[in-house]
Amino acid sequence: MHIGLFFGSFNPIHQGHLIVANTVLNLASLDQVWFVVTPQNPFKELDELLEENLRLEMVNLAIQDNNQLTASDIEFSLPKPSYTIDTLKALIEKHKMEHHFSLIIGSDNFIGFHKWHAYEEIMDNIKELIVYPRPGYEAKNEKMQAKNIRILQKVPFLDLSATYIRGLVSKNVDIRYLTPDSVIEFIQKNNLY
Repeated sequence: MHIGLFFGSFNPIHQGHLIVANTVLNLASLDQVWFVVTPQNPFKELDELLEENLRLEMVNLAIQDNNQLTASDIEFSLPKPSYTIDTLKALIEKHKMEHHFSLIIGSDNFIGFHKWHAYEEIMDNIKELIVYPRPGYEAKNEKMQAKNIRILQKVPFLDLSATYIRGLVSKNVDIRYLTPDSVIEFIQKNNLY
């Protein structure tokens, strides 16, 4: 199967993440998209993050009605901070006979992709680098000339962030429609953010 890997903190997962996953799934002809929940992003402060199993549970709740979307905890057992190349190698080792992988990133990350740890090795080990446009970030990178880069066009934009949602929750503001109801219920039940 052709799997799209969508890495993120998902702190919490929201409708923007789900729209990206579903759009890429269809436009890039993927069999599945895996939400790879990152325990610690090398570029984010650890104290911003909810405990990883809570974030994984929210992803599972958000995607429970779509069998083409899957939550992955592969990085939970890898050394921290997690680098994409290490996760990719672990996934290839675990699934080498059944899956090939593409990496889904936003155009904001594509601009600096050549600065990622072992980015050339990442490119050598994926079928495609699938770039999803983000508002305000043109999908250009002069240093990236690989043939296996697919830049998606004419896709829906939803300028929504987990930071914004956390801010609303902390002020006790209704977040209905910003994230699935199952995630809202989980946040309320567990008094998160």
